[in-house]
Amino acid sequence: MRNGKELEIQKMMSTSFWSADGKPISAEEFLNNLFGELPNLFKSEAELRELWSNPITRKTLLEKLEEAGFGLEELNTLKKLIDAEKSDLFDVLEYVFNSDVKPITRKERVAVAKATIFALLNEKQKEFIAFVLSKYVETGVGELDQSKLPILLANKFQSQEDGIEKLGGNALEIRDMFIEFQKYLYKTA
Repeated sequence: MRNGKELEIQKMMSTSFWSADGKPISAEEFLNNLFGELPNLFKSEAELRELWSNPITRKTLLEKLEEAGFGLEELNTLKKLIDAEKSDLFDVLEYVFNSDVKPITRKERVAVAKATIFALLNEKQKEFIAFVLSKYVETGVGELDQSKLPILLANKFQSQEDGIEKLGGNALEIRDMFIEFQKYLYKTA
C-alpha cells in the first residue's frame, strides 16, 4: 500500500523476491521497495515515457533498476503478479508509479500507435517496422533494443546487408528510423 492506494495483485504465487542486500522479501515488500526507488529514477510519468521511448535511455534506466535490485527477472515476475504478462515493462512501471493507470497489452499499444508510426514511413519501411512490431508483441520490449536491429534486419531480409539495401542503403538512417518510431509507440495509449 502506498499513498492510501493498493496495487491490485491478481495472482498469488509462490515467488521469491530478494532485497538489494540479498535477503528474501515478500512481493509486497518488493513492490514497496520498487515504489520507493522509482522517484530516484524519474520524477513523473512523462519523464518515464520519455526515457522509455528511446532504446538508449531505456537501456540505461533498466541498468539503474537492476543496480537497485530490480532486474528483468524480478520485473517480469512482477508482471505476472499484477496480471500484466502481455504488457510492456513500461506499463508495469507506470502502474507501480501510478496505480490509477492500468497496464495495457503490447498488442493494444501497437494498435493505438500503428497509424501514427506508419504515416512517417515508405512501403518497405512499413513492412520492416510491422515485422519489428510483431516481434515486440510476441516477445516484449527486448526486441526494441538497438542491439537487436541487425538481427531483425537479417530475420526479415535474409541478411543484414540485404535489409540495409532494401531499406535505402543507409545504415544510419535505418538506425534513426528504428529509434524514432519508438517515440510514437510510447507517446500515448
